[in-house]
Amino acid sequence: MDTAEHLQSETKRWFEKIKTVRPTIEIVHKHRVDFLQNIDAYISDAQHFIKNDDWVRAFEAVIWSWSWLEIGERIGILKKK
Repeated sequence: MDTAEHLQSETKRWFEKIKTVRPTIEIVHKHRVDFLQNIDAYISDAQHFIKNDDWVRAFEAVIWSWSWLEIGERIGILKKK
C-alpha cells in the first residue's frame, strides 16, 4: 500500500469512527455548545473533502474533530451518554 492509499484508508477509518461516536456525545456544560459545533463542523468539512478526493484535508478535518472531542472529554465539557 502506498502513502496515498494509506492516507485514504486511515481517513475513511477515522471518519466512520467519529460518525459512530459523535451521536453518543453530550454536553455537560450547556454554555460550551461550541465544542459540539466545532466537532460537527470538522465532520462536515471532512465529508466535503472526501467527496472531492482531497484526502490530506479530509484527514486533517477528521483529526481536528477527534481533537475537539477528546479535549472536551478530558476537561469535563463533554461525555459519552
